[in-house]
Amino acid sequence: MPTGVALRDVREQLFDAADRILLRSGPEALTSRAVTDSAGCAKGVLHRHFTDFDTFLAEYVLDRSTRMDAQVLFLREGAGTATVTGNVTAALTGLFDSVAVAIVALVTFRDGLRARLRDTWPAGVPVLTRAAEIIADYLEDERARGRIPATADTAVLGAILIGTTHLMFADRTGTRPAADDVRRTVEAIIPAAAT
Repeated sequence: MPTGVALRDVREQLFDAADRILLRSGPEALTSRAVTDSAGCAKGVLHRHFTDFDTFLAEYVLDRSTRMDAQVLFLREGAGTATVTGNVTAALTGLFDSVAVAIVALVTFRDGLRARLRDTWPAGVPVLTRAAEIIADYLEDERARGRIPATADTAVLGAILIGTTHLMFADRTGTRPAADDVRRTVEAIIPAAAT
């Protein structure tokens, strides 16, 4: 690999390379050599920006969790519009059509990564935990508007929606669930009084 090639945003190039590898080949294929090869840079570039590969992976997972926010945050702006079921279905389908499922597999696959994440993210898998919080916040907004029952536990509903939908999408090599499958699941989980 040439070492004199100018890199624009090194972190972003390396993170994008990790996305490609995870989506194409899964967590077992994600190595520092695979990342730098896919990014088109020398292996030393990764180690100049990150103390070790687990640090790279932890920062990658946290970066992708933050990006995931944008995919699900539109829910907050959509509170009171369309239908609750439709809004949640769109958010869940968008989330799990992204690299999120592969990141969950990565976190499960690497002990060192989980240990690093515990330093900054004390519970759960960042992409799933954050998505559950965002959905719970959205459902709280809808509850305040009277579109779901006042007795609904929005935090529990957010966690159930994320966990159940993750199970539907977990097999990255299998057939993806259709939007109608996700919608039926959402309808079964959110109280029937939701509009």
